[in-house]
Amino acid sequence: MLQDLGRYNIILASNSPRRHELLRGLDIRFEVRTTGGIDESYPADLQGEQIPLHIAEKKADFFQPSLNRNDILITADTVVLIDGAVFGKPQDKADARRMLTQLSGRTHRVITGVCLSRQYSRKAFAATTDVTFAELSDEEIDYYLDLYRPYDKAGAYGVQEWIGYVAVESINGSFYNVMGLPVHKLYKELKLLIE
Repeated sequence: MLQDLGRYNIILASNSPRRHELLRGLDIRFEVRTTGGIDESYPADLQGEQIPLHIAEKKADFFQPSLNRNDILITADTVVLIDGAVFGKPQDKADARRMLTQLSGRTHRVITGVCLSRQYSRKAFAATTDVTFAELSDEEIDYYLDLYRPYDKAGAYGVQEWIGYVAVESINGSFYNVMGLPVHKLYKELKLLIE
């Protein structure tokens, strides 16, 4: 499979250092294209996994016209859901504090939508992970926000950072999905794509 993938030009359209790290972990050669300026809004009637799938496909729409025959484009988006509320990236420190306060002591859902695009075709899928947080004090939340500044992360946290060590009581599903890319599912879908 890895030899077969070597015949393709894999493109990861993401600014996320975490997604870069996770894809490198699959020992797949790839290039990065940045997604700056793409509108990440979505229709108000979308729910659950429809939201990150919609945004991942929107990112793919931006790049697909420039794809060549041997290109495989990977786009993704991650959201956090709790009580029907969708947490994307926080707007500022106050918004991040609000998110972490709501996640404290509760279970939330992390959903990543992924879109694999070829020149004339596309396949989208989603992965869901349930994460349970311990109670966090205001001091702990402020400590994390001041030191780690997680303003580029859905739900205002990075599970691989300090907060993951002290707050995550349990994870039901893929840890890597919580980081931003369900690499187990991505690998499986890439294998199917090139068969």
